[in-house]
Amino acid sequence: MINKLTPAQEATFPLYREKWINIGLSTDRVNPLKATDAVNLLYKCGGLPAPANIYFVNGPIEAAAKLKELGVDDGVLASTVYGSHEAGWLSFYDFFQNECGIELDDKLAGLKAVADTCGWVNVYDEAAIVHDRPLVIKRDDQNRLHCEDGPAVAYMDGFEVYAWHGTRIPADWIKNKESLTASIALTWQNIEQRRAACEIIGWAKVLDSLNAKVVDEDEDPYIGTLLEVDIPEIGREKFLKVLCGTGRTFAIPVPPDMTTALDANCWTYGFDKGELRNLEFRT
Repeated sequence: MINKLTPAQEATFPLYREKWINIGLSTDRVNPLKATDAVNLLYKCGGLPAPANIYFVNGPIEAAAKLKELGVDDGVLASTVYGSHEAGWLSFYDFFQNECGIELDDKLAGLKAVADTCGWVNVYDEAAIVHDRPLVIKRDDQNRLHCEDGPAVAYMDGFEVYAWHGTRIPADWIKNKESLTASIALTWQNIEQRRAACEIIGWAKVLDSLNAKVVDEDEDPYIGTLLEVDIPEIGREKFLKVLCGTGRTFAIPVPPDMTTALDANCWTYGFDKGELRNLEFRT
């Protein structure tokens, strides 16, 4: 039993992290020869004969069409090995197998090979469908799926995922931003998507449509105005409405314990009050 890792073992963490992050986020095209070997190994590790046919598709849309052509109607997500998108949990086993000498089930060899060479794979007795990897994977600074001007994930067959800081959203909210209004945002049923919609529109515009209560207004517009507002199904929230150096007005969500605009502005910068008062915001 392993109760503690050695310093040498811990020192290898960055290597495994980089290896499996690169696998999970790869947008390289699938090599059919390597993918075929990986799929055959996957079946072998599962105690199954190699599939008679391996089909290659450009993404989930083409996979669905191929399944329909083969007379399979259980959907793209059924009987699926998620290939490169299983990198997260496979990295754990890869580390302990290689660095700690733990003997693991050989069935993992097929899963690791598929992750390293393929996108998703639909697996059936007589056939396997190998999806190519995405063309695009975009993230924010916290590694959540996010893109402000296009799909966060896109495949060659046209399948796209639009996301805002990790929350999946309708494509129109990005492709046709003018169609997204404060009214739509504030009445959207899914609360996380509602918050994303408000951020896309801009809280300043959203707050203009609500009966926001002024908690505190600083004499300096660059310090701003602290507002409190009731958001349907979310509750009471506080925002700092502030003028920035570009001449535009922004509204920023701030913690509920803020009592003055200066406190809220200090919180956004991580400054104390004295430091913030001495800053020149206008340049």
